[in-house]
Amino acid sequence: PLSLSFLQWKSGPVRQLGWTVCDDLLCIQEDGTVLIYDLFGAFKRHFSMGNEVVQNQMLEAKVFHSPYGTGVAIVTGASRFTLATNIDDLKLRRLPEVPGLQGAPSCWAVLTQDRQTKVLLANGADLYILDNTSCTPVTPPGLSPQACSIVNMAVSFSYKYLALFTDSGHLWMGSANLKDKLSEVDTKVRTPPKQMVWCRRPKSQQPSVVIMWDRLLLVAGECTDTIQYTLDEESVCVAELDGVRIVGGSRHELLQEVPSACQDIFKIASMAPGALLLEAHKEYDKSSQKADEYLREIKEQSVLGEAVRQCVEAAGYEHEPETQKTLLRAASFGKCFLSNYPPEPFVSMCRDLKVLNAVRDYTVGIPLTHTQYKQMTVQVLIDRLVYRKLYPLAIEICRYLKTPEYQGVSRVLKHWACCKVQQKEEPDESIAHAVSVKLGEAAGISYSEIAARAYECGRTELAIKVLHMRTHTHTPPASRSRLFTVDVETGVLYWWLKLTALAEKDDWEEMEKFAKSKKSPIGYLPFVEVLCACGAAEAAIDRRSEGEISTVLSHCSPTTDRALLERLNRARSTASKK
Repeated sequence: PLSLSFLQWKSGPVRQLGWTVCDDLLCIQEDGTVLIYDLFGAFKRHFSMGNEVVQNQMLEAKVFHSPYGTGVAIVTGASRFTLATNIDDLKLRRLPEVPGLQGAPSCWAVLTQDRQTKVLLANGADLYILDNTSCTPVTPPGLSPQACSIVNMAVSFSYKYLALFTDSGHLWMGSANLKDKLSEVDTKVRTPPKQMVWCRRPKSQQPSVVIMWDRLLLVAGECTDTIQYTLDEESVCVAELDGVRIVGGSRHELLQEVPSACQDIFKIASMAPGALLLEAHKEYDKSSQKADEYLREIKEQSVLGEAVRQCVEAAGYEHEPETQKTLLRAASFGKCFLSNYPPEPFVSMCRDLKVLNAVRDYTVGIPLTHTQYKQMTVQVLIDRLVYRKLYPLAIEICRYLKTPEYQGVSRVLKHWACCKVQQKEEPDESIAHAVSVKLGEAAGISYSEIAARAYECGRTELAIKVLHMRTHTHTPPASRSRLFTVDVETGVLYWWLKLTALAEKDDWEEMEKFAKSKKSPIGYLPFVEVLCACGAAEAAIDRRSEGEISTVLSHCSPTTDRALLERLNRARSTASKK
């Protein structure tokens, strides 16, 4: 496997690790401190889960994802739960007490219901739902009477289904609102499982649960039969949109229900249209007369279009490039005998698979399924590549897919430049030159944004050089409008540096004079917009200074942002009541 980074831990004891939706690593310490690192092991920030955790320590923690973002849930030594639904907009919620609970519960899970994040927990045989205001006892319908304790639970990827594993070895499956029972299976194993996750395809009608012990994997569904797999090494299961990842020290596998298109084509003695077309193409490659027989049979049933569709769809589910090619060649062969078959599904699948095979390569390490790729969108995939600093591949994919420049190549180059200007080991001159050469004539790139990133890192001289070199290099004589844009950006940076310095001194009078002077490249803007640009309006609100807020309001115009006006008026009203 390809190593991205190595992190030497020097902080407190870690209770839980997890990933955010943006691929950042969360390290949750027993004192409730959450440290956030990027993919390359660089520290980003930290936050605390509250004072109570510091006093009582943390027993368990879970990282979860919801429509609101990445969240963290903990249970403390005082048997109290605290939730942070979105770590990027931190609001801690301490949930009500659970009657009779001492220490950590037997098992628990976080789920989202009715636009609210809740905790479902088991204390022996008792099951409770915790929300903001109440602790409600609940009873799963039809749970085996042999069960004395619920020892593990799992919520599906969509928060729609719930699985409960009892000390009697029974697995109960039903809806997460505990109103409906799907099935109950006796696994014949009474040992509490190491892990339990749901495994289902988005459109599948057959939900199933994967249960893992040390070296045993068991799949249970709505029927009483189960499927067992033996594991060669210690592994971890990760539930995903359309299956379960099984990650071990030396291998990575994907467990999922076989898609219907693949079943139809590859099952033994199949007479499905796609299976017949695949056989027809194989015989055609061998110059055999049987190719005509298979084709005649498909045409007589009037299912040639369906056969092509099945082969194209099945190619999307396959991970081996050779199998993909075999299916797509069969589909292409079948298309030759159709006069009105739309080319777009075939062409789109070929494009998709070329991109997927590139990012699945071990040197990249993003093993997406086709279903996940379509759900994710190309833009998010490019973001992930950029975050991993795989800029050449991101640019190559943008060009291959003919993504509009402002969404594709220019956006990737801007990210590269913003990263480049933060490299402290390189001198200003070489960075500025590299940025100027690499960006060349790329359209739609804001050099002021790149310069601002350099300025934020304390590299004022580099910020100026970036824009200065852009003005004097790679600018064709005819590009007068672009030269004008760059000149304005350069002026904006000089203006920004001085305005920021004045803002730091709270020199409001001088700020107003400078903003309206001829030296200011945006002197024609209302002064309140200038104040917002340098954060002075926000600073006035934060300081709750009635005088400063009134100064800002006195310069507002009809074009001023209405939301900002409301905030300023509310802040002035609060400040006047002091």
